[in-house]
Amino acid sequence: MIRNLAILAAFLLSFGTAAVAQTNIDLGGMTVDTTAAIEVTADSLSVDQQTGTAVFTGNVIIGQGDLRLSANMVEVVYGSENSEIIRLNATGGVTFVTAAEAAEAQSAEYDITTGLLTLSGDVLLTQGASAISAQNMVVNVTTGSARMEGRVRTVLQQGGN
Repeated sequence: MIRNLAILAAFLLSFGTAAVAQTNIDLGGMTVDTTAAIEVTADSLSVDQQTGTAVFTGNVIIGQGDLRLSANMVEVVYGSENSEIIRLNATGGVTFVTAAEAAEAQSAEYDITTGLLTLSGDVLLTQGASAISAQNMVVNVTTGSARMEGRVRTVLQQGGN
Protein backbone atom coordinates (compact mmCIF):
# COMPACT_ATOMS: atom_id res chain seq x y z
CA MET A 1 0.00 0.00 0.00
CA ILE A 2 2.75 2.48 0.91
CA ARG A 3 4.60 1.68 -2.35
CA ASN A 4 1.51 2.77 -4.22
CA LEU A 5 1.70 6.19 -2.57
CA ALA A 6 4.62 6.78 -4.90
CA ILE A 7 2.02 6.90 -7.65
CA LEU A 8 0.26 9.71 -5.84
CA ALA A 9 3.57 11.49 -5.41
CA ALA A 10 4.38 10.94 -9.09
CA PHE A 11 1.14 12.73 -9.84
CA LEU A 12 2.27 15.67 -7.74
CA LEU A 13 5.72 15.54 -9.30
CA SER A 14 4.25 15.72 -12.79
CA PHE A 15 2.11 18.65 -11.63
CA GLY A 16 5.25 20.39 -10.43
CA THR A 17 7.53 19.72 -13.38
CA ALA A 18 7.72 22.11 -16.30
CA ALA A 19 8.75 19.42 -18.80
CA VAL A 20 7.94 15.78 -18.12
CA ALA A 21 9.29 12.95 -20.25
CA GLN A 22 6.63 10.85 -21.96
CA THR A 23 6.60 7.84 -19.66
CA ASN A 24 4.17 5.77 -17.71
CA ILE A 25 4.70 4.83 -14.10
CA ASP A 26 3.67 1.30 -13.14
CA LEU A 27 3.65 0.40 -9.45
CA GLY A 28 1.54 -2.27 -7.85
CA GLY A 29 -0.23 -3.09 -11.10
CA MET A 30 -1.43 0.49 -11.59
CA THR A 31 -0.29 2.64 -14.49
CA VAL A 32 -0.37 6.43 -14.44
CA ASP A 33 0.39 8.53 -17.50
CA THR A 34 2.36 11.50 -16.16
CA THR A 35 1.93 13.30 -19.49
CA ALA A 36 -1.87 13.35 -19.19
CA ALA A 37 -3.44 16.78 -18.89
CA ILE A 38 -3.77 18.20 -15.38
CA GLU A 39 -7.05 19.88 -14.57
CA VAL A 40 -7.49 22.18 -11.58
CA THR A 41 -10.86 23.45 -10.41
CA ALA A 42 -11.43 25.74 -7.44
CA ASP A 43 -13.75 28.46 -6.25
CA SER A 44 -10.98 31.05 -6.52
CA LEU A 45 -7.35 31.62 -7.48
CA SER A 46 -4.97 34.25 -6.12
CA VAL A 47 -1.54 34.81 -7.67
CA ASP A 48 1.22 36.79 -5.95
CA GLN A 49 4.14 37.49 -8.29
CA GLN A 50 6.25 38.99 -5.49
CA THR A 51 6.17 35.89 -3.29
CA GLY A 52 6.02 33.43 -6.19
CA THR A 53 2.84 31.74 -5.02
CA ALA A 54 -0.51 30.79 -6.45
CA VAL A 55 -3.30 29.83 -4.06
CA PHE A 56 -6.35 27.83 -5.11
CA THR A 57 -9.14 27.99 -2.52
CA GLY A 58 -12.56 26.46 -2.02
CA ASN A 59 -13.39 22.94 -3.18
CA VAL A 60 -10.03 22.46 -4.90
CA ILE A 61 -9.80 19.40 -7.11
CA ILE A 62 -6.66 18.56 -9.06
CA GLY A 63 -6.95 15.64 -11.46
CA GLN A 64 -4.69 13.77 -13.83
CA GLY A 65 -5.96 10.58 -15.41
CA ASP A 66 -7.40 8.40 -12.61
CA LEU A 67 -5.69 10.40 -9.85
CA ARG A 68 -7.44 13.06 -7.78
CA LEU A 69 -6.27 15.45 -5.08
CA SER A 70 -8.92 17.39 -3.22
CA ALA A 71 -8.54 19.96 -0.44
CA ASN A 72 -9.96 23.21 0.81
CA MET A 73 -6.77 25.06 -0.18
CA VAL A 74 -3.73 24.29 -2.33
CA GLU A 75 -0.76 26.66 -2.42
CA VAL A 76 1.69 26.33 -5.30
CA VAL A 77 5.15 27.76 -4.55
CA TYR A 78 7.48 28.67 -7.43
CA GLY A 79 11.27 28.90 -7.34
CA SER A 80 12.89 32.23 -7.99
CA GLU A 81 15.38 31.12 -10.64
CA ASN A 82 13.38 29.39 -13.36
CA SER A 83 9.75 29.66 -12.26
CA GLU A 84 9.40 25.90 -11.78
CA ILE A 85 7.14 24.69 -9.02
CA ILE A 86 9.19 23.73 -5.95
CA ARG A 87 6.49 22.94 -3.38
CA LEU A 88 2.79 22.23 -3.02
CA ASN A 89 0.95 22.78 0.28
CA ALA A 90 -2.58 21.46 0.70
CA THR A 91 -4.78 22.00 3.75
CA GLY A 92 -8.29 21.26 4.88
CA GLY A 93 -9.66 17.79 4.25
CA VAL A 94 -6.81 16.65 2.01
CA THR A 95 -7.62 13.49 0.04
CA PHE A 96 -5.56 11.64 -2.58
CA VAL A 97 -7.53 9.04 -4.52
CA THR A 98 -6.64 6.50 -7.21
CA ALA A 99 -8.73 3.66 -8.57
CA ALA A 100 -7.43 1.32 -5.83
CA GLU A 101 -6.08 3.47 -2.96
CA ALA A 102 -6.97 6.52 -0.91
CA ALA A 103 -5.01 8.68 1.51
CA GLU A 104 -6.53 11.27 3.83
CA ALA A 105 -4.93 13.88 6.09
CA GLN A 106 -5.54 17.31 7.51
CA SER A 107 -2.63 18.72 5.50
CA ALA A 108 -0.03 17.67 2.95
CA GLU A 109 3.23 19.19 1.77
CA TYR A 110 5.10 17.97 -1.27
CA ASP A 111 8.65 19.32 -1.53
CA ILE A 112 9.62 18.66 -5.13
CA THR A 113 13.28 19.55 -4.52
CA THR A 114 13.73 16.85 -1.83
CA GLY A 115 11.12 14.38 -3.09
CA LEU A 116 9.40 14.26 0.31
CA LEU A 117 5.62 14.02 0.59
CA THR A 118 4.51 14.76 4.17
CA LEU A 119 0.96 14.01 5.28
CA SER A 120 0.01 15.41 8.70
CA GLY A 121 -2.95 15.15 11.03
CA ASP A 122 -5.08 12.00 11.31
CA VAL A 123 -3.46 10.26 8.33
CA LEU A 124 -5.47 7.33 6.97
CA LEU A 125 -4.40 5.10 4.10
CA THR A 126 -6.73 2.51 2.64
CA GLN A 127 -6.31 -0.15 -0.01
CA GLY A 128 -9.31 -2.43 -0.38
CA ALA A 129 -10.18 -3.72 3.10
CA SER A 130 -6.71 -2.94 4.51
CA ALA A 131 -6.02 0.32 6.34
CA ILE A 132 -3.25 2.02 8.27
CA SER A 133 -3.46 5.22 10.28
CA ALA A 134 -1.08 7.50 12.17
CA GLN A 135 -0.63 11.13 13.08
CA ASN A 136 2.05 11.78 10.43
CA MET A 137 3.52 10.07 7.41
CA VAL A 138 6.54 10.98 5.30
CA VAL A 139 7.03 9.35 1.90
CA ASN A 140 10.31 9.63 0.01
CA VAL A 141 9.08 9.39 -3.56
CA THR A 142 12.60 8.91 -4.88
CA THR A 143 13.29 5.76 -2.87
CA GLY A 144 9.67 4.63 -2.33
CA SER A 145 10.22 4.42 1.43
CA ALA A 146 7.75 5.71 3.99
CA ARG A 147 7.68 6.37 7.73
CA MET A 148 4.56 6.68 9.87
CA GLU A 149 4.65 8.19 13.35
CA GLY A 150 2.22 8.96 16.14
CA ARG A 151 0.17 6.01 17.39
CA VAL A 152 0.27 3.84 14.28
CA ARG A 153 -2.65 1.45 13.87
CA THR A 154 -3.20 -1.02 11.03
CA VAL A 155 -5.79 -3.50 9.82
CA LEU A 156 -4.47 -5.95 7.24
CA GLN A 157 -6.96 -8.21 5.48
CA GLN A 158 -5.52 -11.45 4.15
CA GLY A 159 -6.85 -14.04 1.70
CA GLY A 160 -10.54 -15.00 1.34
CA ASN A 161 -13.49 -12.72 1.59
